[in-house]
Amino acid sequence: MVNRAVLLQEIETLPTTCLDDVIDFVAWIKQRKLAQVPETMLLSESSLSKDWDTPEEDKAWATL
Repeated sequence: MVNRAVLLQEIETLPTTCLDDVIDFVAWIKQRKLAQVPETMLLSESSLSKDWDTPEEDKAWATL
């Protein structure tokens, strides 16, 4: 929480002409983080499918 308070304090002292840059940067960070999750999942899918796509696994998960 301390980092959030420091960030908010820094934003408060910025000239208003810089706020659009801050908003763009925050949006970029959020987009980058959200984009990493699906990419990681897609990259691991073929590797994990070798263990997960088996009749034994299907039977084990059938009751859940």
